[in-house]
Formats: sequence, structure tokens, C-alpha cells
Amino acid sequence: MALQETVHDNLHGMVQSQWLGTKDELTPPSVRRMDYFWDAANLAIVILEHICVLAAPSHFTWHAFWVCVVLSVLCGPIGIGLCYHRSLCHRSLKLNKSVEYLFAYFGLHAAQGDPIYWVSVHRFHHQFVDTLKDPHSPIEGFWFSYINWIFQHTYLREKHSDHVFAVRKTNNVMDLKKQAYYRFLRKTISFHYVGLALLLYVTGGLPHFIWGMGVRMAYSHHGTFIINSVCHMWGKRPYNTKDLSRNNWLMNILNLSGEGWHNNHHAFEFSARLGLEWWQLDFPWYVIKLLESIGLATDVKVPTEIQKLQMSSKNQ
Repeated sequence: MALQETVHDNLHGMVQSQWLGTKDELTPPSVRRMDYFWDAANLAIVILEHICVLAAPSHFTWHAFWVCVVLSVLCGPIGIGLCYHRSLCHRSLKLNKSVEYLFAYFGLHAAQGDPIYWVSVHRFHHQFVDTLKDPHSPIEGFWFSYINWIFQHTYLREKHSDHVFAVRKTNNVMDLKKQAYYRFLRKTISFHYVGLALLLYVTGGLPHFIWGMGVRMAYSHHGTFIINSVCHMWGKRPYNTKDLSRNNWLMNILNLSGEGWHNNHHAFEFSARLGLEWWQLDFPWYVIKLLESIGLATDVKVPTEIQKLQMSSKNQ
């Protein structure tokens, strides 16, 4: 496989890398077959959850609605935003181990992958942000960064073939692979989804299933998709980062996880706080401060005023 450096006429004229070579040269057939299975599985989930969204109005009950809201908060802002993203991926804070494992289990049910897979992809995103090796950058098109990338497991492997097909064989996340709990979640992920679906159906019938699984998962997925795409295309850049990240207040409201302050995050990846201004809503940060006050979160990292001043776009 050859690697040729070229200058692409992309969103901002950034220098990118263009991969040359065929899929047969890049990925063994057995790996491709496995990846096609995951692509098909992701497509089936997306179709099913959107069928549930269409059916939701005719199966509305207030109880089902609140089940959806509670599970959305636990799985999204808490499970993904606080645990998967800030704690596991960036080590922005240390959670009590029992709390970490509980929150990671919440994140599992956001249906965005097990912790090992999610953290691996996100670490690649930061390592190669807004280049052709980024798993989901809008330099390859808005729809690719929004949703199409989740149906491109083979392509993701090709991007990181020099990392031992690391999108699935995750050698950039050995800190999690060493823990039996995360290996267990990785091997049994489907059983947990089916178990929650059955529990919701048994306790509340079809309305609980439709709202607690389908509607909630669709909301969670689109909330993440808009950060991957919109927040690398439209918004403000208070900090001078070497990527396309933007702060977008509207996307932050839609996402509810503080992730809309995306330029803040890329400027200070280590920070447990993404809403760096008092008016920037950041729900996971409020939970982190609560956990810190009762001793369940320690080593909470935030940028200093000097660091913010040094990165400020106004000083460039």
C-alpha cells in the first residue's frame, strides 16, 4: 500500500493524506466478512429505531415517555458524556471504581458500542482529527461524518491498517482491555441490549419498548452524530486549535451532554469541564462536581486561566 501526500480542496484547504491501493491489499477477506456483519447490524438497528420513532405517537403514554427521558439521561450525558468520554477516553477525572463500572454500563445501553470500541474510535479521532485517518471527519462529506461512517467498518480498518486493524483490534486502548469487566461487556454486548428490551416489554408492553428502546436510541445516536459533523463545520472558534472543531450552542442543547462546546474540548482534551464559561450549559460537569464533593470523583482536571489565554483565538 502506498501513501501519497496531497493537498485536498476540502472545507478549509487543509493538508490531508490520500490512501492508494485496493481493499484486497488492505484487509483480509475474513476481516471484511466480519465487518460487513457489523455494518448490516448497525443498519438494522438504525432502521428499527426509526420505525419505533414513527410508531411512537400512536403508543404514547406518560409512563413510557418518562422511562425514555430517564434512560436517555443515564445512557447519554452520564454513560457516554461523563464516563465513556471524559473518564475512560481522556482520563479527565478518576471515578470510584464501582461508580465507573455502573456509569460505563449505562453508556453501553446508549447503543454506541462497548467501552473498548467507543474509546478506541474516539482516541483515533483526536489523534488524526480532521485528516483522512479521522474515523468521522466532514472533510469526507457531511453525511459521512454524520452517519455513513458507522456502516464503513472495513474502511475504518483500512485507515488504521498500520495500527494492526486497531478499530476492532484495539491496541490504542490497552488500559481498558486489561480490565476483565470491559472485556466482558465487549463479548456480551448483544445480550445486554436484548435483556433491557425484554425487561421494558415485560414491565410496560409495547409503549415501553418503543419509547425506552427505539425512541431513546434514535435520540442518542443523532445527538452524537450532530457533534461529529455539525460541530466540525458550523459555529464559533474561541480557541485556536489545529482542526475544524466549533462551539455550537444549538447543537449543545440538542445533545444535552455539553459536547456542543466542541472547540473548547479540542483545545483542552484533558478537561473534565467542556462548558468553560459560566453560561455554557454542561450537565455532566455538574454531576462531576457533585461526585467530587462526596468523594466519588478525584483528580478532576480543568484548564487554568493562563492556558485558556494562551489558546485564545484573540491572541493569535
